[in-house]
Amino acid sequence: MSKDRELFKSRLGFLLIAAGCAIGLGNVWRFPYITGQYGGAIFVLIYVLFLFLVGLPILTMELAVGRASRKSLGQSFETLAPNTKWYLNKFWMIPGNYILMGFYSLVTGWMLYYTIAIFSNSIDKNIDQDTAGAVFGAMLASPLDQFLCTIVVVVGSFLVCSLGLRRGVERITKPMMILLFALLLFLALRSFSLDGFEKGISYYLMPNLDNIQNAGILSVLSAAMGQAFFTLGLGVGSIQIFGSYMSKENTIGYEAVTIALLDTTVAILAGFIIFPACFSYNVEPGSGPGLIFVTLVSVFSNMEFGNIWGGIFFLFLLFSAISTLIAVYENIIAISMEVFNVSRKKSVVINCLVILLLSIPCLLGYNLWSNIQPLGEGSTILDTYDFVLSKNILPFGAMCYILFILLKRGWGHDNYLKEMNEGVGLKFPKATIWYYKIVLPIVVFVLFIQGYLEIFVEG
Repeated sequence: MSKDRELFKSRLGFLLIAAGCAIGLGNVWRFPYITGQYGGAIFVLIYVLFLFLVGLPILTMELAVGRASRKSLGQSFETLAPNTKWYLNKFWMIPGNYILMGFYSLVTGWMLYYTIAIFSNSIDKNIDQDTAGAVFGAMLASPLDQFLCTIVVVVGSFLVCSLGLRRGVERITKPMMILLFALLLFLALRSFSLDGFEKGISYYLMPNLDNIQNAGILSVLSAAMGQAFFTLGLGVGSIQIFGSYMSKENTIGYEAVTIALLDTTVAILAGFIIFPACFSYNVEPGSGPGLIFVTLVSVFSNMEFGNIWGGIFFLFLLFSAISTLIAVYENIIAISMEVFNVSRKKSVVINCLVILLLSIPCLLGYNLWSNIQPLGEGSTILDTYDFVLSKNILPFGAMCYILFILLKRGWGHDNYLKEMNEGVGLKFPKATIWYYKIVLPIVVFVLFIQGYLEIFVEG
């Protein structure tokens, strides 16, 4: 271990920050919708099964590689498997972090815009979905508004990282994550008083075999498997960096289970907020940005004290998005420091500028460059960023970690298990190697194929 390697001050800090990296907007604008669409409680059970059988093992791989090497993705492969060519993989995995932040930083800027707009009552009351959609469209049509909000969240998050792990990332993110969970719980409890609570929760979580039959069991399994894999943001080393900062007091399996449970709790509670609100105001819930910026904005505008409840909801979304920004920015900063041997402050300045530049094509794709539609009619530059990352780099990155801990010319399963099981808590048996060799590669390959089918066949 590097003598000057900074470690987390507390276990709670590690867990909340690692969970913050995993917890993102997908927990809110995708999971609740597909749960209601694909069978309610039955889908949740299938999702949790995939989360622990697929997502959890790969999560432990990233954490184990980080903790054993005490390095970021920038130098971990060559540290654990010297005199091999494994280090070459970082040259396509590292760009994944930049692509992710290129569009995620912009979307976080949208959250800031709406948090301010709703708290300040600048959005009219009692608007319908069409009007809410026009408000969202007006924001997208303004490059300046988007860029100013993006600058605020990007520069602010990088300033946190510039202070270092303990003084910046841990000290700021830990209370922010605690407040995030408090806001989430508060809003979920508030839903109990809404007229549509019973209908909303029934649609959301009651077992619904008809929905499963209508969608088809293969579609249900694919949706659950995909959500379980992508919700943890695995494949680009963004979780690995926090493994490099964690102590060895507890086993990695024990910590990974806790992170997965925190991530799932946020996803499930989000549905307790969204569906009762939609059913109370007879609004059809959707998925993606439309759910957040159109459907729910319309709901809050028609709700008594809607600017307060809506403002708190968007503040919760803003915190969840910023927690991801800080986590991935820390990974990018650490990678640059190791690869180019530069100071933290220099790495912060350079990467801040790079991320801002990468966000510009995404925001222009909704206005000045809207005629550029790389994935076909109706697609945007942001969609292309997302496609390159989620349908290509993430699954290939996950496969890279799987092979790295399995192959003798890599790190090897024995070394992985030794690192995994050091400390107090859940320990994995050696027999897991057969599961890792057979099941995990097949699942990741299926996800890769399914991603292309969704874009070019089903879409």
